[in-house]
Amino acid sequence: MKLNYGIIGTGMMGCEHIRNLKKIPDVNITAISDPNETSREWGMHACGSTFKPELYSNYRDLLACDEIDVVVVASPNFTHIDVMRDIFETEKHVLLEKPMCTNLSDGIEVLEKSKKHKGIVWIGLEYRFMAPIKSLIDHTENVGSVKMLSIREHRFPFLEKVDDWNRFNKNTGGTLVEKCCHFFDLMNLLLPSKPIKIYASGGQDVNHLNERIKGKTPDIIDNSFVIIDYEEGQRALLDLCMFAEGGKYEQEIVLTGDQGKLETHIPGNELLLTNRKEHSFKTLEVRPDPRVKEVGFHHGASYLEHLEFINCIRLENKPLVDSKSGLDSIVLGLAAQESIKTGLPVYLDDFLNK
Repeated sequence: MKLNYGIIGTGMMGCEHIRNLKKIPDVNITAISDPNETSREWGMHACGSTFKPELYSNYRDLLACDEIDVVVVASPNFTHIDVMRDIFETEKHVLLEKPMCTNLSDGIEVLEKSKKHKGIVWIGLEYRFMAPIKSLIDHTENVGSVKMLSIREHRFPFLEKVDDWNRFNKNTGGTLVEKCCHFFDLMNLLLPSKPIKIYASGGQDVNHLNERIKGKTPDIIDNSFVIIDYEEGQRALLDLCMFAEGGKYEQEIVLTGDQGKLETHIPGNELLLTNRKEHSFKTLEVRPDPRVKEVGFHHGASYLEHLEFINCIRLENKPLVDSKSGLDSIVLGLAAQESIKTGLPVYLDDFLNK
């Protein structure tokens, strides 16, 4: 069965999705939509000679196409809620790019409506499918009872986007939502209890300080430490710096238990396993998934995400990354930014019920 896709938003990530779909059999991109003419041209260029989609400036015209089975939403973060409201009026399957939404009420709305939606709602948290992270997930039993998780991302500043929409918290949800929902998702996946308290310190200290966009200075933070306490005593730490390009590794993940620890890096091809009892360690080679035909911006993870999504559609299975995971990932980001604003820890039960 061939699946007909519609792509909403053909900026960087929309074109990334197109390039991945070009390498997957029995897929056709029927239509693409973006209000920006240049972005539509990028989308057509990404399609090349493989697809001949219809072009729309208004995504509602795309959603009106009955032949479209699946929609990929890669439009700016602040548009997600309106696009999803319209998709929920259809029965189409949807892959919604991260972050799911930019605020708590919209995220809850998407979660509740996704429960009644006939199509699959999949959230684009593709870091789960990166080979080093997948290897770490597969070896968690080697560390015994998990106690601590540390994630470090030291990287380059945010890229320029159309109309500089990603320079302001109101559009992105904030840096800890826009960028770090991936890492909060991994924390929730790897730690076997629910988060209860979060404390964060962060600021805008280097990036975008001299930029003026329609007379306004960008307000997105560029560095932060975030500590999360989990219900059964586990702790997680995020170390984010967005003015630290040029290092060997962009990301480092360390999972520690009472019997040992696991360490891996991105980019990287190794998983380090430490055994406390034996006072030893060994290094496992992390091999790329042989199914990957397009490496792209995320080390093949987006390609694997599409394969798994398509598999769920064809087998009528539940999504591997659902709206609950999407909501949980933005809740931690929103709460962390609230903590930075107030200088106080945020208790998540209070935050969710205020």
